[in-house]
Amino acid sequence: MRLVILRHAQTAGNLVRCYVGGDTDEPLCAEGIACARAKAPELARELAHAGAAQPPSVWVSPLARASQTADLLFPGIGQVCLDGLREMRFGAFEGKTADELSGDERYRSWVEGMCEGACPQGESRAAFSARSCDAVRSALSQATELGAETCCVVAHGGTVMAAMEAFARPARSYFSWHVACCCGYLAELGTDGMLRVMCEL
Repeated sequence: MRLVILRHAQTAGNLVRCYVGGDTDEPLCAEGIACARAKAPELARELAHAGAAQPPSVWVSPLARASQTADLLFPGIGQVCLDGLREMRFGAFEGKTADELSGDERYRSWVEGMCEGACPQGESRAAFSARSCDAVRSALSQATELGAETCCVVAHGGTVMAAMEAFARPARSYFSWHVACCCGYLAELGTDGMLRVMCEL
């Protein structure tokens, strides 16, 4: 089984570096749509070169930016929505930039704690990572039941980092798996349940 796991294309909030989290259902902006359209043929070539079969479905976050990206990258392929794939809920920090939050003691404390604690009215990284990993496991399981050779997930930057930190080998820390919008990884699932990264996408 091959896993393709991708971050959605750009939204207006991404362009100004806002915390666009799991409670912000922001669509792709014009730049994001153009990026995904340009990426689609390149991605198809990369997957074909790696011998990754066409996926029967694309597993997506329930947020519009993920499903829109999947439509553009994998036209004509049906989508399966998994709520657990949604981005981390940043609570009181949603929709704001680091500059806007710089005077908020709660934000400074969160950042100084390596963003591991719970955001006010939001999630902790541990809780977010646990649900993200459960959702990726579910996507892989459903793909296996369909007899698929490739499982394709289009979700969020945090989802990608959480899954790769948990499953990819050799192991790396959460933030080291960061990818730009409309990018991600192709990995091979081993019999031990771990992922061997084949390439960045």
